[in-house]
Amino acid sequence: MVADSAARILDEYLVAAARTGDRHAFGLLARRWHGKLVAHAWRLTGDPDMAQDAAQASWLEIVGGLGRLRDEKAFPAWAYRIVTRRCARQLDQRIRGRRLAQSLAENPPEQPAPVDAALVGSALRSAIAALPPDQRGAIALFYLEELSVAEVAVALHVPVGTVKTRLMHARRKLRGVLEGEE
Repeated sequence: MVADSAARILDEYLVAAARTGDRHAFGLLARRWHGKLVAHAWRLTGDPDMAQDAAQASWLEIVGGLGRLRDEKAFPAWAYRIVTRRCARQLDQRIRGRRLAQSLAENPPEQPAPVDAALVGSALRSAIAALPPDQRGAIALFYLEELSVAEVAVALHVPVGTVKTRLMHARRKLRGVLEGEE
């Protein structure tokens, strides 16, 4: 937990410094967060190329909006929210172009989403990967990124109650899979 505290404090410092125009601080912030934002986008889209594109485009929005971010502590949820919205826009474009919604419903992505190495067992990774994207995103932000329910709600741009419901359904599905019920 001390490492988590130190990491959050460092991120807060980097955000504050980047807001004042410190390019070096922004570069460090981007290096620290780019992988997390790509992983989040991958969990939401199921497509590694789309995830890279979403994260890259999100950085442009982050750069432009960093000066308006009032609280450095809000950066993680704010950045995840930007990526979430970017992914939603990209998915909407694909749906309009190729009827992706129907295709995804019939053929869920087979590639598992990237999962923190601390999670043990391929059964759990497979079970998480099989969750619907909205539940997978909530589980990942809450457990893997250790955001609070309120921060997850901001990141996913949904009400707190929706996050709680998604977590409840995801836990139920994971429990069922891991106990051999499904």
